[in-house]
Amino acid sequence: MTNTPAALTHPRILLAEDDQAMRQFLTSALTRAGFEVTAVADGMDALTRLERELYDLLIADIVMPGIDGIEVARRAMRADPDLKVLFITGFAAVSVNAKQQVGESRVLSKPFHLRELVDNINRILAA
Repeated sequence: MTNTPAALTHPRILLAEDDQAMRQFLTSALTRAGFEVTAVADGMDALTRLERELYDLLIADIVMPGIDGIEVARRAMRADPDLKVLFITGFAAVSVNAKQQVGESRVLSKPFHLRELVDNINRILAA
């Protein structure tokens, strides 16, 4: 595993989002905003990446086929307690559940404005 301190590079984000259009949009927008983004389509791919590389932030859609975002975050935080997590979801009821189940994570409900996403990321990474 290689890990360069975030202060010396662009913050590294792993984005787990099953919706292809949303995944491509967020990857492009966050890259333009100065983040290094690795995007995957499901929870299993996210876990595989998290085993091989270190990230500053996991952005996970809560509702995904197979392993959902909450379970990905739980497993990832057991392996790396310093990993920060931001959940995104289009389901309000699911958002409350995520806050209760995964420690210091934040939840952003879809639809959201890109500025809101970047502001949340910056606050999380600064904490």
